[in-house]
Amino acid sequence: MKPISGSPVLTVSAPSHVHCGRTIRNSALETILALLPAIAFAVWHYQMQSVRVLALSCTVAVLTETASLFVMKREIEADNYTTILSGLLLGMLLPPSAPWWMVATGSGLSVIIGRMIFGGLGSSPLCAPLVGWAILTVSWPDLMDFNISMLASELTYPLGQLKNFGPTPLDGYSIEKLLLGYQLGGNGAAQAGAIILGGIFLLARRTVRPDIPLSFICGVAVAATIWHLADPLKYASPVYHLLCGSTLFGAFFLATDSSSSPVGHIPMICYGLTAGVLVVIIRTYGIYPDGVPFAVLLANLTTPLFDKIRPKPFGGVTSIYLRR
Repeated sequence: MKPISGSPVLTVSAPSHVHCGRTIRNSALETILALLPAIAFAVWHYQMQSVRVLALSCTVAVLTETASLFVMKREIEADNYTTILSGLLLGMLLPPSAPWWMVATGSGLSVIIGRMIFGGLGSSPLCAPLVGWAILTVSWPDLMDFNISMLASELTYPLGQLKNFGPTPLDGYSIEKLLLGYQLGGNGAAQAGAIILGGIFLLARRTVRPDIPLSFICGVAVAATIWHLADPLKYASPVYHLLCGSTLFGAFFLATDSSSSPVGHIPMICYGLTAGVLVVIIRTYGIYPDGVPFAVLLANLTTPLFDKIRPKPFGGVTSIYLRR
């Protein structure tokens, strides 16, 4: 539109003024691409067991959302790939040996309770895959326990050994092996090196902002360092807390869920630090060896509080005496 009175300062135009070209579909596709290295490593370690869990979780998630939208008489949204991503994230948290009925139950409940009950895409206050994961963990703890459900595997569960025997057994895990995924854990979530590659891809593509992942990692590192310095014989070093389990997976793919994480730099940093510190607290004092999914869920509940941290309006009245 033309400037008012010839002044470009008073130019008025219709929003949006700038469009970056990014869409929900493109963001979901880029996130799926970022997960491909971890999926490849999971298939390398667990073969067809991994493929079975991931494929079933994605299929049930899409079918459940389609049925829910049909019942709600709303337009089908399967072509935006967000539901496939949700099923994929859940499948990567589950043991490769998970029975089919448990995978289907968790994937279906992730969509129904984690997404549709709140109104669908973008409305959930919680990370949807973690809702299904939490239900499965509480309902069938033995089947979700990697030590119990994967006895046939040659790999071992470092976080389980840390919980039961302290940090001494972790000396047998080299950083190289942990980066290559030579540890029991979620079906892809424990592939630390591949997750790092995917996280770098997301940051380079600006699919996610660095505030939450970096503050999450810093929260884990700082909290683990404090405990380790207090008693090195009882608490593990921050390197193992970062590379074992699903820490990096939570930092780049779970805590960054757009609908359940805050906006703004300071809220994101506070949110990430809170989730990271909670990871170490749950691992140290809780009954769950990993603790990352529960830490992210608890941090999701703080999002409305952190979203209240806003910059002061420019040019606003700062003194009550000026209002009189």
